[in-house]
Amino acid sequence: MLPLLRCVPRALGSAVAGLRAAAPPAPLRPMLQPALRPSARPFGLLCVRSGSARLPRLLRPRGRCSCGCGALHTEGDKAFVEFLSDEIKEEKKIQKHKSLPKMSGGWELEVNGTEAKLVRNVAGEKVTVTFNINNSIPPTFDGEEESSQGQKVEEQEPELTSTPNFVVEVTKNGSKKALVMDCHFPEDEVGQEEEDESDIFSIREVSFQSTGESEWKDTNYTLNTDSLDWALYDHLMDFLADRGVDNTFADELVELSTALEHQEYITFLEDLKGFVKSQ
Repeated sequence: MLPLLRCVPRALGSAVAGLRAAAPPAPLRPMLQPALRPSARPFGLLCVRSGSARLPRLLRPRGRCSCGCGALHTEGDKAFVEFLSDEIKEEKKIQKHKSLPKMSGGWELEVNGTEAKLVRNVAGEKVTVTFNINNSIPPTFDGEEESSQGQKVEEQEPELTSTPNFVVEVTKNGSKKALVMDCHFPEDEVGQEEEDESDIFSIREVSFQSTGESEWKDTNYTLNTDSLDWALYDHLMDFLADRGVDNTFADELVELSTALEHQEYITFLEDLKGFVKSQ
C-alpha cells in the first residue's frame, strides 16, 4: 500500500509538466518597465488635443451674461454688489456729517482727495497745518469681557476715530525759512479724560525747511523730541498754542479728519460697487 501512495505525487508531477510544455509561454515584462497606475489628473484636462477648439470643463469661462454683452457676470459678483449696496446704506445711516465740519479760529480748509490743508494768517505769520487721512484710524482689538458673575459679555463696537499725523508749518513775512513741526496723537492720550489739562497731541520732530518745499530735506538738521529738554519742549508747545494749535484745535481736527475719512470711505464703496457692476 505504501509504495502505491508514493507513486501518486510522481504521476501528478508528470501530468503538470506535460501541460506546461503544451501551452505557449507567456510574454515576460521587462523588470525596468513601470507598472501602469491610475491617472490622478482630472479627466477634463485630458480631453484637450492639439489644434482642438474644445476646452475642458475646468477651463471654460463661467458666468457669461445671457444678454450677449460679452461681460463676465458671476454669481459672486452679484452677491458682492448686493453686499456693497447694503454696506453703503448702513454707512450713510451712521454718517454724522453730510458735509465737512468747519474749524473755529479762522482756519481756511483746502481738500485734495485724502489730503487736507488748514491755513491761518496771524499778525504777519502764516500757519499751515497739513494732514492725510490714509491709515489714520488706529487698530481696534475686538474681544469679550467676563462680567463679575463669570458670564461673557460682548464689547460694544468702538466708534472709529481718525487721528492722523499732522505737520505744522510757520512762516514769517519776508523769511525764506519755515519752522516745521511734525505732530501726532499718542494712542494712550486719545479719548481719555483726565483731571489735569494734558496735551492730547505731541511734537515728534522739529526742523527748519525752505519755504515752498513740499518734502523735508535730509540735509537739514532735524530735532527729535525724544531726547529734548522738557523746558524747551514746553516752550515749543506754547509757541503752537499762541498760534491756534492747541487742544481745542486738535479736537476739531480729529472731528474733521473723521468726517473726511468716513466720506472718502463711502465714496470708495460706491466706486467699488460701480466697478464690479460695470459691463
